Order: sequence, then C-alpha cells, then structure tokens
Amino acid sequence: MEFVIVPVNQSNLSEAAAVHAAAWQASHRSFCAPEFVMLHTPKRQAAYLKGKMEAGSGIYLLVADVPAGVVSVTGSLIEDLYVLPERQNRGYGTELLRFAIAKCTDTPTLWILENNVRAKRLYERLGFSVTGRRNNITDGLDEIEMLWTKGAAAERE
Repeated sequence: MEFVIVPVNQSNLSEAAAVHAAAWQASHRSFCAPEFVMLHTPKRQAAYLKGKMEAGSGIYLLVADVPAGVVSVTGSLIEDLYVLPERQNRGYGTELLRFAIAKCTDTPTLWILENNVRAKRLYERLGFSVTGRRNNITDGLDEIEMLWTKGAAAERE
C-alpha cells in the first residue's frame, strides 16, 4: 500500500474537495434526503474546506496513485475523515486517523454520527472511547463524542 499524506493548499484544494464531496455523499445517502445529499458538491465542499483552513484547521489529503482520502485537524479535534467508497478497506482510513492523532496538540477527540458503526469500530480499534457527550443533529439522530484514551499511547508514537 503506497500512499502519501500531504497538506491541502490552494493547489490541491479542488482534489480534496472532490474526495470530501464524493465520500460524504456516499456515507450520508442512506439516511439523508437526496436533495440534501446532492447539495454537497465539490464546489461547496471546497468552500467549506477553504473556510476551515482560513480559520486555522489543517486539512490533509491521502494520495494513493489518485486522491483517496481526506481529514482535518483543529487543535486536538479530528474531523472530516473520509475515504472514497471505492478506496475503502485498504487501510487508508486507519492511516489518516493515525496521522491526525499525531497532529493533535492535546488529547485527540472527534465526533461521529451515532449510526456510523464502521467508523466507530475503526476509532475504537485505534484507542478511542465514547465519552457520553452527545449533540442532537435531527430527530432521532445524534452525534457522539469519542476521546483517544491513554491505553492507545503506542498509536501516537
């Protein structure tokens, strides 16, 4: 598995946005209205990622012959970890998460939709635990906070 993780800047923002849009749409298609899913175009996601960068977030793109995954880190908050559906199950999500953990300035935290069972399994495997904190997104769907636990210290080194 050969890949590189590079910072996103103006020169590769459109590639990162295309990955983010395609992966976001695929991950939300089963529980969001089609009109809402289709709003998340590469152009819209480029503006979203650019805004995050301007506010101080680091955005990173995993390239494995083609752009395949993206993640953002703001201080110790990990967000926007997406891998293209056709590139999943190759270890890219694990590598992006390990990379993001190493970029955190304090104990890494993240929030996931409670129905994202695959992501929760990945995060738990790499040492994250559910904190019990929740944010209500819609009727019947919450976001849950996960914190990187000390038991995973080897992952950070």
